[in-house]
Amino acid sequence: MIIPVTPTNSRSRPVRIAPYSREIQDSDLELLLKEVVWAADRGVSAVNNVTGQPNWSFGQSIFFSSTVVTTIGYGHVTPLSKVGKLFCIVYAIFGIPLTLVLCTALVERLLVPTTLLLQWLNARLGHLYQPFYIRLLHLAFIVILLVSLFLLIPAAVYASLEPEWDYMDALYYCFISLTTIGLGDYIPGDYPGQAYRPLYKVLTTVYLLVGLTFTMLTLAVFCDIPQLNVGLLFMARSDETTTDPEKVRLNQPAVHGPGYTQQRVHVRARLDSPSPEEVTPVHARP
Repeated sequence: MIIPVTPTNSRSRPVRIAPYSREIQDSDLELLLKEVVWAADRGVSAVNNVTGQPNWSFGQSIFFSSTVVTTIGYGHVTPLSKVGKLFCIVYAIFGIPLTLVLCTALVERLLVPTTLLLQWLNARLGHLYQPFYIRLLHLAFIVILLVSLFLLIPAAVYASLEPEWDYMDALYYCFISLTTIGLGDYIPGDYPGQAYRPLYKVLTTVYLLVGLTFTMLTLAVFCDIPQLNVGLLFMARSDETTTDPEKVRLNQPAVHGPGYTQQRVHVRARLDSPSPEEVTPVHARP
């Protein structure tokens, strides 16, 4: 790619400088791009031509570990060695289920004050509104907390800390991260020369874990409303149209048994004496 330069002389007449005769080959350009990508994976900034902090610092390692166990997976930093890749596989196999168990346990604990809030709303508004509308009000309160504490306010913080982010970019990053999409186009703390980068990564990790837990809490409150849980409709439809004889028998209304069973129950109901099974000691029963 050749750009001609046209400086001017003393009489302001344009003078054309002959371009270079050698053009850049496609193979050379591809090799250069490979070197740039290789250097970027190891913490070298191709834009400012400087070497920043290493990608595998303590804070960056914690941040990478959190993106693995929470299944966010930004993909901007990856293990390059075979041993590192093998360890990442083993770590994900054990780390992801344990993280889900931890988040589920935290959600169970958070459901206690959430249920108390719902009970308080029922006591205050139960005589005015139906339970469904009170549950909608309760859900709206939880959603407002989620949007305010984990989307709007953190987006403002990231927009002030990241030099190249505006508020929309920061809000986009928070949403993509808390929904575990993790596209990896915006990563906090990767700007060259950013101060307190390890601490910044650790605080971002804490934000992701707490935000994911509160997101799961919001989903739990949403699914607890039968009118909004669409899955219950599909489950009921599948039970109605099932061909399993056991499910069909259980779904049918209770019917009376054979005649001799009715007679036996009727005779026993008239007698005041207990049955032989009831008077026989436990140790003497066959």
